[in-house]
Amino acid sequence: MLRHAAIAVGALVSAGCSVVGVRAGTPQPSYDVLSRVGAGVEIRRYAPRLAAEVAIPEQQMGSSEGRAFQRLAGYIFGGNRSRDSIAMTSPVEASRPSRQIAMTAPVESAIAGDTYRMRFFLPDGYTLASAPVPNDRGVTLIELDAEIMAVLRFSGSRSDAAVAERSRELLLELQATGWRPRGEPVAYFYDPPWTLPAARRNEVAVAVTAD
Repeated sequence: MLRHAAIAVGALVSAGCSVVGVRAGTPQPSYDVLSRVGAGVEIRRYAPRLAAEVAIPEQQMGSSEGRAFQRLAGYIFGGNRSRDSIAMTSPVEASRPSRQIAMTAPVESAIAGDTYRMRFFLPDGYTLASAPVPNDRGVTLIELDAEIMAVLRFSGSRSDAAVAERSRELLLELQATGWRPRGEPVAYFYDPPWTLPAARRNEVAVAVTAD
């Protein structure tokens, strides 16, 4: 089941947030829109990205979102060997194996098992060689290759039920196109939880390949 990211107040204030969103002036991963299919699905080509990731096993999931966010926020706000601060970016990516969603595609597991995963994308220009080394051994830096993603945008609730429903909608929309999912959907959240629901930018996304 996909879960929403718990957004830390201090981190998002530093990123310039407001009651209507945090996107203004906040770096985002680079992508090109290749096409639009179905009912509002964008096919995007993302450039290679570098992310800081935390993975929490199922037996430790009690407050996984908040703990994952705190560990990642600690890294970008100086919890690294060089004590560097790294600009906050959006979106935050969150995912969990979707046991309550009927599987319509092969499972692609970046992390095996029942694991909650959260990623912060580092600003453009960082590489594995140049990025600060995390002090927290549970924070991993990973390089993501360029990839094509199908993305469905929505506003309003970011609850488990809302994300699961939008994920099903995304997979159903893809069935009538020439694009096939090659993994489980993930959730992207661009705004803090206090953002007015109608102004929120939320997305569900899945890697795809052309028939």
